[in-house]
Amino acid sequence: MSDIPPPGARVSPSTARNRDPILEVLKPRLPASGLVLEIAAGAGEHAVHCAAALPRLQWRPTDPDPEALASIAAWREHAALPNLLPPLRLDAADPDGWPVESADAVVNINMLHISPWSAAQGLMAGAARVLPSGGLLFLYGPYLEPDVTTAPSNLAFDTSLRRRNPAWGLRRLDDVTTLAAAHSLVLTERIAMPANNLSLVFRRA
Repeated sequence: MSDIPPPGARVSPSTARNRDPILEVLKPRLPASGLVLEIAAGAGEHAVHCAAALPRLQWRPTDPDPEALASIAAWREHAALPNLLPPLRLDAADPDGWPVESADAVVNINMLHISPWSAAQGLMAGAARVLPSGGLLFLYGPYLEPDVTTAPSNLAFDTSLRRRNPAWGLRRLDDVTTLAAAHSLVLTERIAMPANNLSLVFRRA
């Protein structure tokens, strides 16, 4: 598949940089087969990249934004991957309204810092509902950690986000893990990633 975007598709420069490192973390941790539910899939580039590399998994991208859904659909048509399912409208902050009843894994990339805390709350509640015992919740993005010096670039990013929207900003890792634990989602791995990001692996108890 060409990386040249088809008509109607959006591109994110950061995706081209982080998609391979993310995939390398996901490969040994996702189930051999089953359904992966991607929350806040954005432009859809990660969905295409992961579905192409993991043909035994069904990949279901979702997003609340109509323009994002149109972009995902354009990338999906362009890629013509049989395991990449049509995108669904899903608002992470409304877990009772999720259009998916069950999934073998949930993937969420770069959402928590550009959404209100209610999206994190909904993500944890929804993931706990759809995942089986032992099921994977994967989060990727920048976080603030206790006893870890925050990179100046992340501090500047946090400031710029809060100027754009006071409800946005980098989340404290302790707050995220506490919220997850309240929904029986246990942090099992913290993996340092390029550009001062983290991959967080949770398992449903």
